[in-house]
Amino acid sequence: MAPRIDDEESGGRTVSKGAGATPATAARATGPAGSVPETAVPETAVPETELSVPGKEAATPETAPSVADAEATTPETAPSLPDAEAATPQTAPSLPDTAATAPESKPSVPQAAAPEAEPQTAVPGTAAQPAPEAAAAESASGTAAPASAPEAAVSSSEPAKAGSVPGADRRVTAVRRIAAAGRRWRAAQLVGSAALLAVALTGGAIAVGAARDGGPAVAAASSAVDPGLLGSGDLDASIAALQTHLRSQPRDVDGWATLGLAYVEQARTKGDPARYPQAEKALDRSLALAPGNDQALAGRAALDAARHDFKDALTYADRALKQNPYGERALSVRVDALVELGRYAEADRAVGTADARKPGVPVFTRYAYVHELRGDVTTARRVLKQALAVATSRGDVAYVSAQLGQLAWNQGDYKGALGFYARALAADENYLPALEGRARTQAATGRRDEAIKGLETVVARYPLPGPLVELGELYEARGAAGDRARARDQYALVDAWIALARANGVNADLDTALAAADHGNKASALRAARAEWARRHTVHTADALAWALHVNGHDEEALPYARRATATGYRNAAFRYHRGMIELATGHTAQGRASLAAALKLNPGFSPLGAAEARKALEAAR
Repeated sequence: MAPRIDDEESGGRTVSKGAGATPATAARATGPAGSVPETAVPETAVPETELSVPGKEAATPETAPSVADAEATTPETAPSLPDAEAATPQTAPSLPDTAATAPESKPSVPQAAAPEAEPQTAVPGTAAQPAPEAAAAESASGTAAPASAPEAAVSSSEPAKAGSVPGADRRVTAVRRIAAAGRRWRAAQLVGSAALLAVALTGGAIAVGAARDGGPAVAAASSAVDPGLLGSGDLDASIAALQTHLRSQPRDVDGWATLGLAYVEQARTKGDPARYPQAEKALDRSLALAPGNDQALAGRAALDAARHDFKDALTYADRALKQNPYGERALSVRVDALVELGRYAEADRAVGTADARKPGVPVFTRYAYVHELRGDVTTARRVLKQALAVATSRGDVAYVSAQLGQLAWNQGDYKGALGFYARALAADENYLPALEGRARTQAATGRRDEAIKGLETVVARYPLPGPLVELGELYEARGAAGDRARARDQYALVDAWIALARANGVNADLDTALAAADHGNKASALRAARAEWARRHTVHTADALAWALHVNGHDEEALPYARRATATGYRNAAFRYHRGMIELATGHTAQGRASLAAALKLNPGFSPLGAAEARKALEAAR
């Protein structure tokens, strides 16, 4: 078992202290909650402020013990690792934080029950599918036949190695044609692009429908299916193995739960929201066989978090922790949900509890992010290096290294960022966050052509909003013949992805607000930002609402939100840039100049277009 984080290494801090820290900004904040300091950029700003949420639930009365206390009381913990003091750069995890402490009262989530013969539910862009056993056999054997929901077939065409993606190129080319046509008929484009993008992302293997068995269901625990399969490095092979296993053992509770979790992970790593309905069917199947099993409850929590339904994610995580207080996934998702709901003080306590109960890479990375959100980059960097030191699988090494790269990039340490991204890609040459992060860093250092080539490879495999917008902005910044049209194509694909995500149960309002404010319908951006703020008050939703209000000409209303976004110490240059532009627009010239200067000092290349605009505005305000 991995050692816990040593309390003494972080200055003797007690985890239950330091509530309310949030991150600040990303060049285009696409990650979880965050916030940026006011003008100066201190290494450790830890204000106790928390974004106020009207009607917010009272914080859980739990107080996470200090790590030292936890070591004396928790049998599962091991001695803490020594502080890893390598002079490598910081990293900001892009995942929300998670902690494990079930609140005294939880919202009730209906027990997930999948009847034995439930009607099939079609996923947009797909047709009804055959029975699960046949689908599993076809998927395992590599045939092209479609699959049923829980045992959905895995695409037979895996992403190609770097620099060689012919299949992906064909799929994305098809999507681009639809997106281009959609510029003539906007409404038709959103439906058509979403359907075609679904096919492109999954290689035509999107499954539908629920599993069916004859006879009464009898829950069976499996010793043959290990959730560790999911971290083995070949997720598709693991899914095929699970499908084969479940064909012969269709009442295996753990098998269905593990398959559901595998689909959630596959959706995340492939950027394919069409996997979520498959995950839901498999997890519901497990809960129908054993209504209280903690693995499936934790899987539902992870699924809801992936779909940005953080309230239900928290509820399912709490239910799972009632069954198993030491469940790593539930502990982690609980931290994620609290962070994404803007309940940063509770997230801080929760991650301390998780560290005491189940130390390891998932908890360490979330522990680091909670500290980064309040500006404590030193602790975030140290804990991430500790996580890297105990990482054993290629997936964990790639994941933690990429987070260290992101943390370094956020602080403008481009050399350090490139070093960490190289380490991530040495572990997994197709790891999307590392590929995207490396390209972003290349762009920030003036290597624009390399950055464009890298991002073209990324979006050919995974046409996701973040890299699509980044690539579009790089085309605009380069300004070569045809680049303006290329940029428009990328922004149209963002709309297609958002339509696909919504069709598969994902709340995409934050993605809409961020992309549309600069590259789409500004009124739509504002509607989406207001809707997301109504659901959750985080530094990222505050920044998105502030910027959407600004581009729609409502600067006086925008300013308080921009200040909220930068109130917790989170070091994010984009948040500072947005605040500076809003301050200038409202006549606060000195403050605006200070915010813009702070953004450029922190991360001079935070955005292909935003950094240039910041310099221009700063010069004009002199």
